[in-house]
Order: sequence, then structure tokens, then C-alpha cells
Amino acid sequence: MKYSIFDMVGYTPIIELGNIKGTLSSEIKIFAKAEFLNPSGSVKDRAARAMILHGIETKELTKKKIILDSTSGNTGVAYAMFGAALGYKVKLFMPSNVSMERKKVIKAYGAEIVETSPLEGSDGAYNAAIKEAQDKPDLYFFPNQYDNFENSKAHYNTTGDELYKQCKPTHFVCGTGTSGTFMGISKRLKEYDETIQITLMQPDSPFHGLEGMKHMATTLNPKIFNADIADNRIEVKTEDAYKTARRLAAEEGLFVGISSGANVHAALEIAKTLPEGSRVATILCDNGYRYLSEPLWKDI
Repeated sequence: MKYSIFDMVGYTPIIELGNIKGTLSSEIKIFAKAEFLNPSGSVKDRAARAMILHGIETKELTKKKIILDSTSGNTGVAYAMFGAALGYKVKLFMPSNVSMERKKVIKAYGAEIVETSPLEGSDGAYNAAIKEAQDKPDLYFFPNQYDNFENSKAHYNTTGDELYKQCKPTHFVCGTGTSGTFMGISKRLKEYDETIQITLMQPDSPFHGLEGMKHMATTLNPKIFNADIADNRIEVKTEDAYKTARRLAAEEGLFVGISSGANVHAALEIAKTLPEGSRVATILCDNGYRYLSEPLWKDI
């Protein structure tokens, strides 16, 4: 039987976090789904895979077209990886302040990067990609990850289903970028058990250091995002996300990125308020190697 890079996506393990809990009751469990173990190193492999395969199935993506999208990094890496495997050219618009490591990985796969203003963030890259796609529609396949429901469907069909069967959570907490991970998992969990409490994690301000995360109150909201699915919200400071990411490495042996630190910090804060028997689940979005040049690891 032959396998491709597409077959390596998903079925990631669930990890119970025990050491980082501190004095929290042993009867309250915290689980983290290890999405950094996907082949390109992040949760975004699932959505990129789904959008590309849907494009091929609908014949919107042909060998004559270039895969085009905006990205803060991880989806871009996934597009570049799959494009290399299938023989498609890939062009990505991304803010110039995205980590050096992500840019190098994308270029290693042979994809083209167009850098946009860091002051405009992911919104600026998104608007630039839309203009490029509209100006040359015959040249590009534009999945548009922020507005493509194949993004959230990928997590509804796979990640959410896996997570429920692995740990049967009573609570789920996760941040949002495109919101595909949050929306797909949340919808699936609610269908399994409507009493599962969904918490939307957000950066605490528009000017934050949580790469890939959106402060929804001050940014363009993806069409796939629906805030109504969240039962609760929690804000996380950049410093707390950094601190928790470092603790995950030092105390749990999990070398993960900034958004993973933010998710776990939020999970720990929520767990402090819950009764015994609660089971809190979250996502470890990507690995820490993508941030070696960032402030996250500069002080170690």
C-alpha cells in the first residue's frame, strides 16, 4: 500500500497534562491534543489538506493554476508542503513580521512569499491576496482560508471527532485565527453533548504577540466565525502565553509555540473554577521550532 503526505494528517494523540497543573485537584483533568505532530508541524495541515482536495475535486484547482492565499505562517507552510508534493506552485501573502523560521520553511518547499505591512497584520495580507486573486482569476486557485467552510468542516469531520472519542471533555477552550479549528471542533462537540462548555480564548488587546491569533473585536472577522457557539470567553496576555509555553517545555517535555501556551494558560485558568470530575480539553497548535528567533525563546 502506498502512502502520501496527505495520509499522514490527523489522528494526533491526546496528552494529559499533569505536571503543569500545580496544586489543582487530581480529579480535574486537562487534556491537550498534539496537533504539532501533523506532518508540517501544525494544526493547519488539516484545513489546507481539505481545501486543496476540495479544489481538485471541484476542478477549481488545475495544474495550470497557482495556489494563492494569505497566511500568518502555519497554513502557508501546509500549502507549500502539499503544493510541493502534488506539483503545484504556491504564492503566499504574509505580514513581514512573521517569524523567520516560518518564512524559511515555506521557501524550502519552493513557495513564493509576498510580504505585506506588519502594521496591517493578517488583515493587510488578506486584502492583498483578495486583490491579487480578483485581478488575475484565471491564474490562481484562491482557497481563501478565512471564508472557506472546508476549513471548519475539516475540523468538524476529523479533529472534533477524534478529540471527543479520546477524552470526552466537559469543557473545551481554544483561540481563533481563521477560526476553523475553534468552529469545527466546537460544533462537533456540541453535537456529541450539548452540555460541553465552549470557551473562546482571545488575546487581551489588539496589539499582542500571539502569532496566528485574532483579537476578534478589532479585526476583520472570518465568514466562517460565529461567536454564538461560545458559552464563555477568556482573555490571555502575551506574557502569560510565553510563560506557559516555556513551562510546557520544562515541565511536560512539550516544545510548542505561543498559541499553544495561550490555549493551555486559558485551560488552567478555567480549570481553577471547575468542580471535581471536570475534563478540560485544548489544542497544541504548532511546535516551538517556528519561534526560535522570537522573544518567546530569547531569554532562555
